[in-house]
Amino acid sequence: MSEQNDDREVLVENPFHTARFKPKRKGKKPPKLIAVVHQSGCTGCEVCIAGCPVDSIELVPGPDSSNPGFQQMVEIDIARCIGCQNCSQDCPWETITMYEHNDSFIAWGNETLKSELYITEESLNKALDSENLSLEKPAEESVEEANSES
Repeated sequence: MSEQNDDREVLVENPFHTARFKPKRKGKKPPKLIAVVHQSGCTGCEVCIAGCPVDSIELVPGPDSSNPGFQQMVEIDIARCIGCQNCSQDCPWETITMYEHNDSFIAWGNETLKSELYITEESLNKALDSENLSLEKPAEESVEEANSES
């Protein structure tokens, strides 16, 4: 069996993005369909944002800040999308496509030019280190010790 070199970056949810303060998607089962924006065709017109019943569409800066004609685009939070299809039907540029749940992650990776909702593990670790923070839950013993000392 040969070893394969997998150079893909692992992305994680950005815990510092304001979208993380919104309510989580409800339900036990994930939706059958998930919306993915083909950002290369997105004009940032914001029509899709108005039709989203769960507020899962965020504006992100365009991928090239030196191009003033491409200043913003949208990104759909795939962790919050409920698959209602409103955005894909409302988009005047037809740049939002509905994918089967399992296929949506691959499509998102292929079609997303810039994300603020999902970042590399390295970026997350740098942000945590710079603020002296941790995502680890405190150990049970240390919590109990802190309570007994009070």
